Amino acid sequence: MSRPGSSRTARIVAFVLAAITLLYLVAIARRAWALITDGDPVALVLGLAIMVLPVIGVWILWSEIGFGIRTAQLGRELAASNGLPEDDLPRTPSGRVVREAADERFAVRRAEVEAAPDDWGAWFRLSVAYDDAGDRRRAREAMRTAIDKFDASTT
Repeated sequence: MSRPGSSRTARIVAFVLAAITLLYLVAIARRAWALITDGDPVALVLGLAIMVLPVIGVWILWSEIGFGIRTAQLGRELAASNGLPEDDLPRTPSGRVVREAADERFAVRRAEVEAAPDDWGAWFRLSVAYDDAGDRRRAREAMRTAIDKFDASTT
C-alpha cells in the first residue's frame, strides 16, 4: 500500500510501466499479425498462438489498473471520514516496519474485521496491516474483499 507521501510517485511509476508494457504488447501483436497474414499454415498457427499473449497481457494490465483505481477510491472515501489507518509504526533504519509492531497492529485490525465482517473500512485497514507485515498476497485479498464490501454497501 502506498503511503501519503509516495502516492504521486507511485502513480507516475505505474503509468510509465503500464505504457512500456502496452508498447511491448503492441509489438508482440504486430509480429503475431504478420505471421497470421503470411499465408503459411504453420505461420498462421504460430501467429494465433502468439496473439494470445497480448490479449492476456492487456487483460492483466486492465485488471491491475482497475484494482489500483478502486483502491485509491476507497482510500479517498476513508480519508474523507477520518478512517484511514495512521502510518505511525516504528521503522528500521532501512525504512521497513518493525515486525513486532506490525504483528501487534495486525491483531487489532483482524479483531476489527471479526467484529464487523461487512465493514469495508475494516477490511481496508486489515489490508494495510497485512502489507505492513510484508504479506502482499493477503493484503491484496483483503483489499479485494474491501472493494467487494464497498460495492455491496453502495448498491
